[in-house]
Formats: sequence, C-alpha cells, structure tokens
Amino acid sequence: RFRDWAGKDLKGNNELLLLTRPEVIAEIHRKYYEAGSDLVETNTFGATCIGQHDFLFREHPAGRKDPAFFDRVINDPFLCEVTRDMNLAAARLARTEAERAQKADGRPRYVAGAIGPMPVTASLSPDVNDPGFRSVRFDQLRADYRAQVDALLEGGVDVLLVETIFDTLNAKAALAAIEDAFEAAGARVPVMISGTITDRSGRTLTGQTVEAFWNSVCHVNPLSIGLNCALGPREMRPFVEELVRIAPTFTCFYPNAGLPDPLSETGFPATPATLAPQL
Repeated sequence: RFRDWAGKDLKGNNELLLLTRPEVIAEIHRKYYEAGSDLVETNTFGATCIGQHDFLFREHPAGRKDPAFFDRVINDPFLCEVTRDMNLAAARLARTEAERAQKADGRPRYVAGAIGPMPVTASLSPDVNDPGFRSVRFDQLRADYRAQVDALLEGGVDVLLVETIFDTLNAKAALAAIEDAFEAAGARVPVMISGTITDRSGRTLTGQTVEAFWNSVCHVNPLSIGLNCALGPREMRPFVEELVRIAPTFTCFYPNAGLPDPLSETGFPATPATLAPQL
C-alpha cells in the first residue's frame, strides 16, 4: 500500500510496520513471550488518526493546528481506514503469538491493547502567547479513541492499556471512549492505566500529583494503576510507594534505564546487570 508513497516522510512511523513488515512486529512479540512475559502490548501507541496525522494526513495546516483542522483529520477516510487496519493487524498479530506461546508450554498468555496519549493536549495551550487556545477538543479525542478501541476489541485483545498519560484530560477522553465501546458491545475487558511522572517533582506534565492522578481515574475501577518509563527505578520509588498506599487495586510499574547516555555501552546509564536488581 505504501510502496509508491509520495507524501510526508514515514521515517519513525513504527505503527506502519504493522502493515508493511508485520513479521518484524510478530518476532518482537514472540521474543517477549519466550523471555517469560505473561502479557505483551500491541504496537498501537500512535495508531489513531490524530496520532498518525503528521505522517499520513495529506493536508498541511494553513496556520496553527486548531479544532477545525483536527475535525478534518479524524474524519479523513484514508486515515480512518489505515488506522483501523493498524489496530486490527496489531491485535491479531499479538493474539497469534500469544496462542503460539501458550501452546508451547501451557501457560496462559495475554494481549493488552496499547492506547497512547496522542501528540496533542486538551489541558494545555500549544501557543505560549495564547494560553486559552486549545488545538483539540475533548469530543474529538473521544471519537478518535473510540475508533481505536473498537478495532482493538474486534482484533481480540484481553485488556485495554491507557498508558504514558501526561495529560489526564486526554486519558479521560480515552476512558470515556472505552466505556462507550463496552456499552455498545454489551461486554467488557479489564482496563489498565499507566501515568507518567515527568521528574522528581512527582507531577505529570499537566501538574497533577500521583494522588490527584489516581483520584481522576479511579471511577473506572481499573484492573491496575501504575507509572511508566519517564523515570528510572530509584527516582520512581517514592511515587511507587505513594501509589501503592492510596490505590486499592493492583499496581504496575515499568521504569526505564535512565535518560539516554551516548557514552554508555548500552546507550543508557543503567546496564542489564545494574537495572535488574533495582527492578
């Protein structure tokens, strides 16, 4: 489909590999299962119309991107078709590898449908000179997320994972879309939620503390609440302890190996030998 693509540069569009090189994504899933993972997430972090628009939307905004621009994005037939195909392919690839691994040793394996944060924010203005401006509306995010959720569920995911949350309002749009999809389907799957504490201040990018973040999303009764890879284990530990203390549900954490360090042998401050004991 993209062999003769003449549009924007596609370098870095990892979700496009689902359609152009599915065997690469399948191999990554397979290696995680073989290494002992019980659950892998689909390669759908940016598989929404808004998430893909910088790569695949043929129109360039005349000025700054605004809600009128994103109305055209989320209703673009080509984008809608491609992102649906991405999410379906992702869920089915991961499902196939989960079943392969389970058949090999009899241990259950699961697939989490990954739902990323979008490259836009509903809480903050992208224009420092116009703090009241928003490039996107809540209902636009909700509609775009709904299309992704529907395709992931159709593809057979066991869990929905709303992750890397830097703006809780974006996440609430995703959670609202999930509830819409459950209601329409008459069935539910568990929901996992993972936020991003950006630095030692213990706040998300939009200023919420760990406790405020939990209080903003606990109404959906998630299977788990957690934090992901903006911090290493030592930096994340105080926020882990706080979330474990206040959240009456399962918790999940996946810290990183530190900020990229080109002088390190692995490209990060922590090595497998030093990171593993911390985990």
